[in-house]
Amino acid sequence: MEQLMRNSFLFLSKNKALTKMAKKYGLRFGASRFVAGETIELATNVIKELNKKDLCVTIDYLGEFVDTIEEANEMADNCIIAIEAIGKENLDSQLSLKMTSMGLDISDEIVLNNMRRILEAAKKHGVFVTIDMEDYTRCQKTIEIFKELRKEFDNIGTVIQAYLYRTVDDITDLNSLSPNLRLVKGAYKEPAEVAFPEKKDVDDNYKKIIKMHLLNGNYTAIASHDEAMIEYTKQLVKEHNIPNSQFEFQMLYGIRTERQQELVKEGYKMRVYVPYGTDWYGYFMRRLAERPANVAFVLKGMFSK
Repeated sequence: MEQLMRNSFLFLSKNKALTKMAKKYGLRFGASRFVAGETIELATNVIKELNKKDLCVTIDYLGEFVDTIEEANEMADNCIIAIEAIGKENLDSQLSLKMTSMGLDISDEIVLNNMRRILEAAKKHGVFVTIDMEDYTRCQKTIEIFKELRKEFDNIGTVIQAYLYRTVDDITDLNSLSPNLRLVKGAYKEPAEVAFPEKKDVDDNYKKIIKMHLLNGNYTAIASHDEAMIEYTKQLVKEHNIPNSQFEFQMLYGIRTERQQELVKEGYKMRVYVPYGTDWYGYFMRRLAERPANVAFVLKGMFSK
């Protein structure tokens, strides 16, 4: 039943008609638990409150699968607005973005032009930028673009997904760049031809790449709500005398908030992924797919005063 619900929400996350409807009606039906608001002003207020609790942030102006050059350029403009807000307010925040929102499905030239604009602005304001990883069909192209941009900019990282068979090879391939990587399990529905279908295999591979990247001496973001992965990382860094300055934990806004604070009190860097904007539907559906408890929360919110 749980897998059926997950597959259903992942299928719905790609429905363009529902995406347009969600933009029209705004953050309702519980989405506000996971999304900071529709404007940079609302998101900035959330970041300030998180920073007061010694939580770092990465902000994401939601949007993906744009169809036109104008949409891609507008997405890039909004990312630059977010960067300028981070700089103006002196916020402890990075920026995350998706290549499809920059025009990945249109042309490499558009993506690279938009990314260079964003990274120049980020460099000016001292902001680090992470390229989010999307579905398998866009994985190779995303890594190629990351490599190209890494030649020009130091303030850029990307994401590697543990559920893909190719992931260990990607970690090895990227090591020469000394990359700052966010390691995740993966949130898209992928076929068994390219991804581990069993949770145990994904977990084992996740531990493997965490160890690989840390022992390679590279900065590592362990982005997971799984307590077993958090404890594994703690034991690993202790065993190998890896300093806390070489890694951080990351979690999503609205999920395990108490645990986030506990990790800060334990002396670890904890970064919260804070999304905002009107194009929240796909992101919201993937959060519902990840955990049945999220669905229960939303239903409770819909029928309570």
